[in-house]
Amino acid sequence: MNNRKQWVLGVTLAALLALAGCKKKEKPAPPPPPPPPVTATLSANPASIQSGQSSTLTWSTENATDVTLDGNKVDPSGSQTVSPRQTTTYHLKATGAGGTQDAPATITVTQPPPPPTPTPTPAPTPGDDQVFASSVHDIYYDYDKADLSPESIQTLTQNAAAFKAHPNWVVRIEGNCDERGSIEYNLALGERRAGAAQQWLTQNGVSGGQLKTLSNGKEKPVCTEANEACWQRNRNAHFVLVH
Repeated sequence: MNNRKQWVLGVTLAALLALAGCKKKEKPAPPPPPPPPVTATLSANPASIQSGQSSTLTWSTENATDVTLDGNKVDPSGSQTVSPRQTTTYHLKATGAGGTQDAPATITVTQPPPPPTPTPTPAPTPGDDQVFASSVHDIYYDYDKADLSPESIQTLTQNAAAFKAHPNWVVRIEGNCDERGSIEYNLALGERRAGAAQQWLTQNGVSGGQLKTLSNGKEKPVCTEANEACWQRNRNAHFVLVH
């Protein structure tokens, strides 16, 4: 009886061992997929500017958990306006489980051309009236005289040069007197004074057709005070540009 139990146990054990040997081995779990790669792009528009102008940096990334632009944290995608004073390369750095990606963008800065040299505006050509006023001067006489003094001759020399340089001028010489004496006497004296100036000018090369004479006597004083300084100013030959 004991032998039979032993045989049954042996058969059972052998069957169990056989079953255990026939069981398929389990395959190991596959490794997890690698993380997706990090991508980054950075562009500048425009890529070339003049100093003082601006450009826009635009960037985008994928699969990044940390994004910086020149060390400053920024959003995964975005844009930023910059105004570099010199040529500059900007760097976008994107980091994630799939690695690190660096994207550069260069903005070329040029200096603006110098402003054009302004063309000097030519000075306006002075008109005849301006030239006459600056180059022709009155002459003065002693009391009750129509003689030309050395000072008067010097002034007439300058006047003559101006008249000869402008042959188109027609000039009236007005003889004037101070308030002393009668109207008739001073008209005659004024005529002699204007005539003396005219004669000297024509004798020294001025065309007689340029010169006319007129006596105002004492009717057109430039000064009305009753003293010698004022009377001296009124004793003159005054030159007027007629044409």
